[in-house]
Amino acid sequence: MKRFERYVLAEILPLLLGALSAVIVLLVLAALQEVIAPLLAKGANPVLVARVLALNVPEATARALPIALMFAALLGLSRLSADSELKGALAAGIPATRLLRPVLALGLGVTVLAFALGEGLVPRAKVQERKVKQEIVFDNPRVIGLDGTGADGQSVVLRDALDRAISVGAIEPGGELRDLRIVTMQGGQPPREVITARSGRLLPGSNVLELRDGRRVTYQDARPVTVLTFQSGRLPVQDVQADLDAGGGQLKPIYTPLPELWSRVAAYRTQGIQSPADFTALHRKFAEPLAALALAFFAVSLAVFTFRSGRDLGLVWALLLSFAYYATGSVFRVMGENGALPAALAAYAPDVIAVLAGAALLWLTDRR
Repeated sequence: MKRFERYVLAEILPLLLGALSAVIVLLVLAALQEVIAPLLAKGANPVLVARVLALNVPEATARALPIALMFAALLGLSRLSADSELKGALAAGIPATRLLRPVLALGLGVTVLAFALGEGLVPRAKVQERKVKQEIVFDNPRVIGLDGTGADGQSVVLRDALDRAISVGAIEPGGELRDLRIVTMQGGQPPREVITARSGRLLPGSNVLELRDGRRVTYQDARPVTVLTFQSGRLPVQDVQADLDAGGGQLKPIYTPLPELWSRVAAYRTQGIQSPADFTALHRKFAEPLAALALAFFAVSLAVFTFRSGRDLGLVWALLLSFAYYATGSVFRVMGENGALPAALAAYAPDVIAVLAGAALLWLTDRR
């Protein structure tokens, strides 16, 4: 790598690290406001909450890398232009398009890093985050709240070892559970078994639910067959249906490892099943890391255009353009996940827009 390329990278890299840190903090603060703060307000263990916060950092890093690169490139190249260093490079016979080499090389490195994080660290961190959230609930059931009420007026909170839903009517101070009900369903038929309990408690240090003052009723053809009462009983609990998570405790498709997601999408295509969230997630696996290359190209094109036009691209414009890309990507992602746009278009549209905008800027620069 020649001296000019090294000089440009030396200008951009510190800004990239600073921008990356700032964007990670912003994304983590967003998680803090949406999830972490309510957990703390409901009395969750601060140590467990801190672990949840730390486990959000890998995802925030993967999402922040492309945006931070564009911000750093825009700001660094703007500084070179404002200090007439680009003019000096041109006077020395170095074409302005030589800026593409170091920035695109850096963009390629960021792409590889973002893809590695998204496929290696992020899925594992999300699985671990879910386990820690379950620990938070077992440590203090009051953090669950009663936000996700079903048709029966109760909130699905837990699942037992037989994958039966356990609904809870109320959570009292001290973690006491009231009005519990476990229903064993049959496909297209009335319930086969219903267990109710007046109260219960998650036993400390174990995934075991203790039921007290309960009744077990079994049915055949919707008629009671046996009715048993019990003073106490225990059920192993395997899952927490996360009122902590908007997805009902299930990991989003984007957090599924690529081989597994690829197989799932291939099966859906074979069976003709429409699952826009999974299809969009598969394309996002590639589109979001590739955004680093697209944004690097756009940043250099804009820097060359502003230099040739005698304009100065400062901090405010860099911030506005970074926010514009983030907002555009979010809108397309939501539209893709809801089936309003084809999955490939929703995933790659922000990258294509950035590349087309960069090409248009270079074309306008060449006409000057």
